[in-house]
Amino acid sequence: MRNSQQVDRGVQVARYSPAMDEDSSSARTDGGGVQSVDRAISILEILSRRREAGVSEIAVELAVHKSTAFRLLGALESRGLVEQAEDRGKYRLSFGIVRLAGGVAGRLDLTQQSRLVCRRLAEEIGETVNLAVVRSHYAVNLDQVRGPSAVTTHNWVGQLTPLHATSSGKVLLAHLDERHRDRLIETAGLESFTSGTVTSPDVLRAQLGEARERGYAVTVEEYEIGLNAIAAPIRSHDGEVIAAVSASGPAYRFSEQRMHELAPVLIAGADDISHRMGYGG
Repeated sequence: MRNSQQVDRGVQVARYSPAMDEDSSSARTDGGGVQSVDRAISILEILSRRREAGVSEIAVELAVHKSTAFRLLGALESRGLVEQAEDRGKYRLSFGIVRLAGGVAGRLDLTQQSRLVCRRLAEEIGETVNLAVVRSHYAVNLDQVRGPSAVTTHNWVGQLTPLHATSSGKVLLAHLDERHRDRLIETAGLESFTSGTVTSPDVLRAQLGEARERGYAVTVEEYEIGLNAIAAPIRSHDGEVIAAVSASGPAYRFSEQRMHELAPVLIAGADDISHRMGYGG
């Protein structure tokens, strides 16, 4: 067996093709590709634990021939998941792992990650807390937690609500790029639901700018008479606003002044959920 450090990295796999053929024949009798995948994952775990390891060290841990370890390392290296330290000839994890980790973070279950925070917010604020995302030209509520002061049993989960007349909708609109935002508003229109509903594009744009500046949006009886709400943005691992968390309650108790007073509490909760989604800002 050649010393792996003496083999040109660009043709490592090709020079070991006889051993590869031998190993592939063996693999066909004991699980084939599944076994190779299992071994490749084990290599990533070894490198994560040891920081660096040579071909011989990895082969010993896997209990395989050195040529098998070398072949698997070559495959992982070609995908950017491992790299070889030039001065030592040992392997370590590469930045391709970061790309994969980002993909996982992007698909974390938003509802699951936010549930405990929403429960806490409902207790602290005393009102109903909802989690919403953009779907088409609506805000759709994914989850709801009733606070101890909530007097309504209305369930908003699964309901499509107008972007321009709800606090969650305004937060979600505020963080879209201008072209996308204008297209959604044009598609949906600015329907009036109460005397407080904003139906002027210019007024709405001003409110969205304010929401971006202060980090939250409020609605005062804009969707339903007697209902006020406040919302703050939730971000993904890359900083993109992917959802909004809101608190809503009756206008006689959850006044505009009260909402502004509680804004720091809601923003802190939104930031907590964002961190759980991988955001480091």
